[in-house]
Amino acid sequence: MRQVAGILAFFARFAVIGLAAAFLISLIWPSSGDRLRSRLGWHAAPQTTVAAATAPVSYADAVARAAPSVVNIYANRMVTEQAIRMYADPLLQRLLGGVPAGPAYRRTRQVLGSGVIVSRQGYVLTNNHVIAKADDIQVLLYDGRVARATLVGADEETDLAVLRIDAGNLPVIQMADPKSVRAGDIALAIGNPLGLNQTVTMGIVSATGRQLDSNSPEDFIQTDAAINFGNSGGALINAHGELIGINALLIGKEADAEGIGFAIPASNAKKVLDQIVASGHVVRGWLGADYGFVPIAANSGLPAAARGAQIVDVYPGGPAAQAGLKQHDILLEVDGHDIRNPADLRRIEADLTPGRTVEVAGLRNGSPFQARVGVTRRPPPTPAP
Repeated sequence: MRQVAGILAFFARFAVIGLAAAFLISLIWPSSGDRLRSRLGWHAAPQTTVAAATAPVSYADAVARAAPSVVNIYANRMVTEQAIRMYADPLLQRLLGGVPAGPAYRRTRQVLGSGVIVSRQGYVLTNNHVIAKADDIQVLLYDGRVARATLVGADEETDLAVLRIDAGNLPVIQMADPKSVRAGDIALAIGNPLGLNQTVTMGIVSATGRQLDSNSPEDFIQTDAAINFGNSGGALINAHGELIGINALLIGKEADAEGIGFAIPASNAKKVLDQIVASGHVVRGWLGADYGFVPIAANSGLPAAARGAQIVDVYPGGPAAQAGLKQHDILLEVDGHDIRNPADLRRIEADLTPGRTVEVAGLRNGSPFQARVGVTRRPPPTPAP
């Protein structure tokens, strides 16, 4: 037993001496280990590194680039009001409310909003509902200057309006590439909520291509960046300080919603701006039909079942009716553009130039068909009752 213990102690001493010698050699000649492994034909497994995308600690630089282009808008309009004298009896108050007290009078009501400078010529984009029926529009610039604005034109369908101010040395916002906007991107909303001036709220792009009206060709960017009263018409920017949208509206707690706001994509706003500056109004193409999603049963067994738009209504005397298009027809292609869904078709239709004739292709009762449809101007939306 003692002999075995002695042998083990002997080997242990030599192992310790060997490790110590190897440690000293590695300190004196650091590359000796690599040379030895190379001579013996040993190769270490390559190390892989994962590049982690790190978010900036602050978005102050992005805000500093964009904020000077965001303005406060004060739209003043004259309203007629009537003084009401309430009944003293609570029951009569509940049943009748009150009675007029004295003659009606007129007073100025001010609406708060925001806008974005998009041109050195003084053009400012904002929401139509901010300046609608305004008698006087004042714009407060980032540097403290105040300018009176004139209305160049408005588009109710997108809720956009173009103003013009007469001022020099205007900071123009940089627009982002519309293809770069993705769900999950950082989104910063800049505006004048509740009259607090130049307030920044942060969130992400929750979704793109949202449609709030099934009959409208317009889509929206959904964001959870806070948009409050007064933010309307302000800028929604990305982490680089580039404009990705014009803040439009918020679905509030009355709808049991939280963190659901919408902005008009900057690319759509630019199209509206260009048309209003050129002609004072926006012209959209119209084929004279309403569309819906393709029912699976109508396309069962067909390879194109996952795409297209089904005609759900044809307007009498409209272009589609004159071209022989029918209810339940499935449109797969218009003017050379593939149709993925009804929203896609409405956007393509709106971009068509009135007066043109376009080719449409699709399926009727499962069989392919083609037709030529004359494009007319989209009629204005029907006012809500």
